[in-house]
Amino acid sequence: MNFEKENLPKHIAIIMDGNRRWAKAKGKPSGFGHKEGAKVLEKIVRYANKIGIEHITVYAFSTENWKRAEEEVSTLMALFQSYLDDYSKRADSENIKVKIIGNRKGLSDKMVSSIEKCMERTKDNTGITFNIALNYGGRDELLKAVKNISEQVKENKLNIEDITEETISNNLYTQGQPDPDLLIRTSGEIRLSNFLPWQLVYSEFLFIEKYWPDFSEEDLENAIKIYQQRNRKFGAK
Repeated sequence: MNFEKENLPKHIAIIMDGNRRWAKAKGKPSGFGHKEGAKVLEKIVRYANKIGIEHITVYAFSTENWKRAEEEVSTLMALFQSYLDDYSKRADSENIKVKIIGNRKGLSDKMVSSIEKCMERTKDNTGITFNIALNYGGRDELLKAVKNISEQVKENKLNIEDITEETISNNLYTQGQPDPDLLIRTSGEIRLSNFLPWQLVYSEFLFIEKYWPDFSEEDLENAIKIYQQRNRKFGAK
C-alpha cells in the first residue's frame, strides 16, 4: 500500500464511466462492458473494505439513462437484478452492508424485491457501507427531500425557522452517512452528471482517463494517495 493508512477518506464516490466505449473498442456489445464493469466493481468494493474505507457510493444507473436504447436498458436491468440476487450472498459473507439508493418508481416489482432482499440480508453487517445509486438523479433526490420537508412543515412537525442544512441532509438517500471525501470518475469525462450535487460540495475530485473495466486496486490506491496530498480547507484560508 502506497498511502497513509491514518488519513484514509471515510467515503469515496465513484462515477463508473466507460463500460460501453471499452466494449466497443474490443468489438464487443455494450452488455459485455457492463458485465466486466460489474466484476471490477465487486473487486474494488472488496479491496476498499479490506483497507478500511467506511463508505463507497457508485453511480450505477441514472434517471437519465432510461433514454438509452431499449435493448441496452433491458440488458442493464437484467444484469442489475441478477447481480443483486447473487452478490447479496457474497456481500453478507464479507461483512459488507449494501444500500440501494435512488427512485424506485419505474423499476419492476422483481427488481424492487431483489433490492429489498439484498438490503435486508446485509443490513446488520459492520464493514463498508456499499451504496449503489440505481435510478438515481441528484435533482430528483433534492426534489424528494424538499417535498418531505414541506410535508413535515404542513403537518406541524417542523417549523420553517428550524430548517437547516442538517435537515436537508437527513432527508437525502445518504442520511446518516458522511459526505464523500473523494469523487473518482473514470473515462476522462469531467462533469458530475447529476450525481450527489448536495453531498459533493467539498469533495476532492479526481478524473481518470482509463475506462471503468480497466480500473484496478492500484488505481484506487493511487487515487487515495493523491487525495492525501491535497490540502482540504473547506472554505477557510
